[in-house]
Amino acid sequence: MRPISTFRSRHTRGTPRWSKLSQHVAFGLLLAIGAGSSQAIPIDDGMVSFDLISVIGLAGPYDPYASGIPRRRPGHPAPEKPDFPDRNDGAIEPAPADVIGEFVPVPDRWRIMETLGVKYPWYDPYNNNVYKGDKPIHGEDWFLSLIGIADTVIEPRSIPAPTGIISSDDPAQNDIFSGIDQTIFSQTVLAGIVYYKGNTTFKPPEYEYRLTLAANYNRVDVDDVRILQIDPRLGDTRDDGFLAVQELFVDKHLRDVSDRYDFDAVRFGIQPFSTDFRGFLFQDLQFGARLFGNRDNNLWQYNLAWFRRIEKDTNSGLNDIGEGLRDDDIFIANVYHQDWPVKGFTSQATIVHNRNREDEFFFDENGFLARPSSLGTEMPREYDVTYVGLNGDGHFGRINLTASGYFAFGDNDNTFTGRDSDIQAGFLAAEASMDFDWIRYRASIAYASGDDNPFDDKSQGYDAIFENPIFAGADTSYWIRQNIPLIGGGGVALAGRNSLLPSLRSSRELGQSNFENPGLHLVGLGADFDITPESRVSVNVNELWFDDSAVLEVARNQSPIDEHIGTDLSLAYIWRPYATQNIVLRLSGALLFPGDGMKDLYGDDDTYYTVLGNFIFSY
Repeated sequence: MRPISTFRSRHTRGTPRWSKLSQHVAFGLLLAIGAGSSQAIPIDDGMVSFDLISVIGLAGPYDPYASGIPRRRPGHPAPEKPDFPDRNDGAIEPAPADVIGEFVPVPDRWRIMETLGVKYPWYDPYNNNVYKGDKPIHGEDWFLSLIGIADTVIEPRSIPAPTGIISSDDPAQNDIFSGIDQTIFSQTVLAGIVYYKGNTTFKPPEYEYRLTLAANYNRVDVDDVRILQIDPRLGDTRDDGFLAVQELFVDKHLRDVSDRYDFDAVRFGIQPFSTDFRGFLFQDLQFGARLFGNRDNNLWQYNLAWFRRIEKDTNSGLNDIGEGLRDDDIFIANVYHQDWPVKGFTSQATIVHNRNREDEFFFDENGFLARPSSLGTEMPREYDVTYVGLNGDGHFGRINLTASGYFAFGDNDNTFTGRDSDIQAGFLAAEASMDFDWIRYRASIAYASGDDNPFDDKSQGYDAIFENPIFAGADTSYWIRQNIPLIGGGGVALAGRNSLLPSLRSSRELGQSNFENPGLHLVGLGADFDITPESRVSVNVNELWFDDSAVLEVARNQSPIDEHIGTDLSLAYIWRPYATQNIVLRLSGALLFPGDGMKDLYGDDDTYYTVLGNFIFSY
């Protein structure tokens, strides 16, 4: 039997005795059993011999720079081997072989990297930081998180403005309307501390204590006196500052009710709350008590809450605990159900009751009447109103959808007659969107019922408690952003700042809900363009109408007033240079092209504008 280490190939004038397939099989066997051998393999009868190591080397990865015959393009020199620098600077070297398996004591699992010598500055919020809750401040599970936010607003705008009743800076002014141009500057700094106990990676904290303070400076320049302050001697510029307590609460984890950490908890103090997904009814930081929790692996969530509203500072809109609590109570019960009616959509049912007993006159810091509103009888009023609502947020397939609907009913002291009247009002809003690669297209509709007869025993104008709508362009929109004064029909705003509803209040912060108002229709289209991961462009166009202008005609003693408010066009650019929320720079502009209703109210066809620069820095 011939040794397996040699193979003969006899060539004749015809076909080789061994087929090519046999030669390949033999060569494969040679590679398989000859690994590790460095001797030449003799093949008799004058055939060629091979160096086994060289042959085996052909099976490994090919390195063109180690080859004796370098690869190159015809007519070009052979390329030099490139230098690949180390891209893992600061990496920890592997442990020496003689200490593998040894133990290094560490204080706890959060300080493993510290023990290995990896440390970060105390002010670095992006890496392991004891002041951002990444590791315990003391003990095994007590954590501390510090919060710092600087929010800057620069806002040139134009809105209708009244001429001073007593005097005017313009000696030739004899109209009821003054100049429309104004400029706002506002700087707010928030500082917060969160101190809590518990491993929040897996379950809610056992205890949480939170304090957030806010300091604000604001300056406003207008074209005439008595717009900003009731005393015309104070001029057409106002500077103001305020320090507020925005959050101050304690949160206690009561119990876990399942092995998936479904829980019950209670929270007491000044705390944030929103009754729905987009802030249509009540979204604020108010004093109250809240029982909340979840069930069935977080499929269900619930809230039972009571709030008593804190007075607001007139010019900053921040909480003014020095003025105490208002006689205004809010009772809330709601339940959320995830993945219903389809997966990816969350449904919510809510009942909210608002009890108001503010039966005394209240003037704001600028000297204007805030409660009751300077409208109709100007008599102190009370009301009890209950809101029943259904809300949803999520997606049906590719279509994203947010929807809210409320029906309001109760008893009200009529603003125009002072008599008891029944509240019967409704609200509906929906926003649908769809993503196409880097573009999201949006469509929005909203309806708020208006009062068709302010002198009857029914109050049919829908109003919220404290709205902050994230909808139809939000505060990029001119209509939602600006507080447009009614002028000539009372010292109220046609629509409040950061409000969707034309509720005819003195202000959103200090005024009472008013259920004698013209209501609203809105139809809008918009799109978001994610130009890069750091930058987005948003565009919105909204068409607006009053539901019924009867209340406006009575307030202004003017008829007729058309329902068409106008066209609201806005454009915004948002830049997040580090693709996080730590730095958000936003520049937006909006135009309101007045419809016949606005022309009837303000007597001209001026196009109103707003430019908003908003710069937020967070730690």
